[in-house]
Amino acid sequence: MIRTAKQLLATLALLPVIAWAGPVDLNTADAATLARELKGIGPARAEAIIAWREANGPFKSPDDLVLVQGISERVVEDNRAALIASEEEKSE
Repeated sequence: MIRTAKQLLATLALLPVIAWAGPVDLNTADAATLARELKGIGPARAEAIIAWREANGPFKSPDDLVLVQGISERVVEDNRAALIASEEEKSE
């Protein structure tokens, strides 16, 4: 039983880290981050997001994610709280 209690305490210690994961920026995240952090996004969809961004420029809002082939409105809604689309930095 002591071993089980130690495992439980170790797991509970990690919960704040998991719960406080930051938002995913569609304009800067790499494919591995997109696939790891977003529900319904695996490696192929993550690569499609990167390809769309490279071909079309930065996303203006998380809603633009539906412009990527294979990404539905439901995927956007399921991830809305975790998504941001930062503005492109302006060069001087």
